[in-house]
Amino acid sequence: MRKFFTGVWRVITFPFRLVFNIVAYPFRAVYRFFKLLNSNPEERPLAEIFADIATQKETRDALLDQIEAFRSHLLRSVLWLTLFIIAAFWVAEPLMSILAEPVGGLEKLQAIQPTEEIGVFMRVAMMVGIAAAFPFVAFEFWFFAAPGLKPREKKQGLAGIPLAYILFLAGMSFTFYALLPAALPFLSGFTAISELWTAREYFAFITGLMLWIGLFFEFPLVIYALTSIGLVEPKFLVEQWRLAVVIIAVLAAAITPTVDPVNMGLVMIPMILLYFIGIGMSYLAHASRRKHQAPVEDPAGETETGFG
Repeated sequence: MRKFFTGVWRVITFPFRLVFNIVAYPFRAVYRFFKLLNSNPEERPLAEIFADIATQKETRDALLDQIEAFRSHLLRSVLWLTLFIIAAFWVAEPLMSILAEPVGGLEKLQAIQPTEEIGVFMRVAMMVGIAAAFPFVAFEFWFFAAPGLKPREKKQGLAGIPLAYILFLAGMSFTFYALLPAALPFLSGFTAISELWTAREYFAFITGLMLWIGLFFEFPLVIYALTSIGLVEPKFLVEQWRLAVVIIAVLAAAITPTVDPVNMGLVMIPMILLYFIGIGMSYLAHASRRKHQAPVEDPAGETETGFG
């Protein structure tokens, strides 16, 4: 009889519990997020972790849980990309017209294969989808790494996502508005050959260039992150600036669509500037890291490190 009344009570109260859970869900999610953001990870030596993997079932189970978590975040990242690429179908054709303006519009391009037009359309939609999904994919990877980071590192990583997105878009904009207007006239006037560019080759060239240079604009942020975790020292970057310029020249030669020094310089100059900005970011991260690690005196007169 008691089970009967319990079941009736659950049926009667189900709508109210459902409404309560729906209303409370955002608040619970925010609470869990801030709890994650301010929680400290369990610090264990890496050698001890590897030893425990071989000897303790609990550690192996925890490793499998991490692999499963990574799979889930990776799957969500793919879903984000898929959704944004599908959504980009509505803006791909107008964007194709904008991207074709440096050569006089879409009517100046030719399609010589039956599937070329749809292939170009999908390529542009993919570029737009990747650019739009960038912060969401970055957040998924941050969310996976967050349990192993300290509160300060979590907040820095979270704040770095919009900055990384801005740098990525800045690199793509630089390519379209600064590099292409200088490169395309050189390409089209190098010889007396008639300009009959195919749509596939043109859009493959322009989208690839925009994505690569957009990624290179992330360099200062990457340097800041590597310095924050102690893998890079600003002194090393300053001492090796000549080698860095040589490497940048090689990368610029590989990325630049032409072999002339003018267009190569258009790629090199911002990359060198980004390298020196990265050095400044490295000094900021190094100073912040040293300050965080500096010993402090507690009220009882005992000395403890900033990681306590």
